Amino acid sequence: MPFKNKILIVEDEGIVSIDIRNILRNLGYAFVEMVFSGEEALNKTKDWNPDVILMDIGLKGDMDGIEAARIIKNRSNTPIIFLTGFADDNTLARANKINPVGYIIKPINNKELDDVISKALN
Repeated sequence: MPFKNKILIVEDEGIVSIDIRNILRNLGYAFVEMVFSGEEALNKTKDWNPDVILMDIGLKGDMDGIEAARIIKNRSNTPIIFLTGFADDNTLARANKINPVGYIIKPINNKELDDVISKALN
């Protein structure tokens, strides 16, 4: 039976978003949406009200993932899991102020992803 939770992927690299979506669907998560910028994430969370957000820290554009997560957390209690390929101490310090459920280091490990999402949902 597929999981009914809604998961929003915020990742500016299309192929990475598709890979994550496919992993989630293979894990049984049926309701997965993708957006590619912080601005889109803000709009989508208002309209769609996801149960969990997977947020890339290093989004291209005017708003990085940490800033988008900060705004979202000010509006709702949606759990946020940061995705990152790398992060320096200053970036991690900024991200930690958001109180994320966790971090996933790219490349994505299926079990790790499933574990942190389960943690976020409980």
